Amino acid sequence: MTPVLVAASAYGADLVRRVGHADLVHMVAGAGAAGLEIRRELFAGEGTEDLPALRALLEQHKLFSVYSAPFELFGADGKFDREQIAMAMEEAEQVGARYLKVSLGHFSAASDLPKLLRYLSNAPTEVLLENDQTPQGGRLEPIVSFLSLCTGNGVSFGMTFDMGNWRWNGIDPELAARTLAPHIRYVHCKGVREDKGKLKAVPLQPQDADWQSLFGYFPKGIMRAIEFPLVGADLEEVTRRHVAMLATV
Repeated sequence: MTPVLVAASAYGADLVRRVGHADLVHMVAGAGAAGLEIRRELFAGEGTEDLPALRALLEQHKLFSVYSAPFELFGADGKFDREQIAMAMEEAEQVGARYLKVSLGHFSAASDLPKLLRYLSNAPTEVLLENDQTPQGGRLEPIVSFLSLCTGNGVSFGMTFDMGNWRWNGIDPELAARTLAPHIRYVHCKGVREDKGKLKAVPLQPQDADWQSLFGYFPKGIMRAIEFPLVGADLEEVTRRHVAMLATV
């Protein structure tokens, strides 16, 4: 079966911060999902959740996880932000995540790429680069440049392809999918529409062929996640319906 995860953010920041990620596990498992994407930015307060306990709960329900941290590989000064990435890596290891997901940040020709690659060569959890909504981390050219340089250094760096985030930088998702296809390991699924002059994430519609056509560029059976709002009186049933939809693409 095609692995479909649910990003915790799909249930809304307020709910997740109030109840915690552990409270979502039973519902996600009951909906037939393969895993949960844990969102560090949704931890309550300034601390973290009990990650070893969350790992045990996920394993009990036969789910795996991806750990998403709102950190950039390269800070505003263009340097590899080892301190933040190391903290996120330790947390990802505690929860037993399959991947650690971060964004590119302020990468340039002056950035110390070898320092990053040396660090990652000994990392316990594989890092995936996600295209975010920022000018520095969501444009195609810097991402292509970074990935090409990694390949030239003998490192096959994987990507989380967020099909909706490209819209924030005016990029055609199909062009991005075609260009980045060899690097894509994981897909964030969401629609985007404009509302009062602002872009917002919306649920994907099964009759819309545009988003489904993107999967023609990805490896068959690629891991994908719901990252659009899940709303309804019965959240488990709503989740189950969308998990089933994404599993068939």
